[in-house]
Amino acid sequence: MVKILVMAFINEDEKFCTKCGTKYEVRDMEGEGVVQYCPSCAEYHFPVFNTACSMIVRDPETKKILLIKQYGRDSYILVAGYVNRGEDAEAAVAREIYEETNLKAVKIEFNKSSYFERSNTLMLNWTVWIERAADLCSNKEIDSYCWFTEEEAIKNIRKDSLAERFLLNYLNKGSD
Repeated sequence: MVKILVMAFINEDEKFCTKCGTKYEVRDMEGEGVVQYCPSCAEYHFPVFNTACSMIVRDPETKKILLIKQYGRDSYILVAGYVNRGEDAEAAVAREIYEETNLKAVKIEFNKSSYFERSNTLMLNWTVWIERAADLCSNKEIDSYCWFTEEEAIKNIRKDSLAERFLLNYLNKGSD
């Protein structure tokens, strides 16, 4: 029964060894549990996935939250971006905020993580307090943006999205 439950967490898209193409077996690995195993390479292979950061950007003066629109969609989301190979998540947060908005992060705090199946991505959510909201200058990745009060942010963020779940989780903790 335990093996069946654990197997649900193994990515079905990764059925074959990335080195030799042999179909994976599922085996118990001492100290690790159930892991994909390549009988040809005689090696265990852990899941491979993308890592991205999602940010609740806060203006320390007004306490407002920055939401953005991207890719021609008509709904607001959180600022987000991928973590580069070899980069710390905290560095990715500061870099992405600066690249997309020209805002400088002065305080970064981790909130929550969630696996996003559609893009095989582990999303790490952070709260970022920025230096000066007046410095905001969006790049070409952002169609539009707006600073919202907490109540307005809840009303305006894309419904039934991971961004909404992260925002509600953050606000329900009473962090600030």
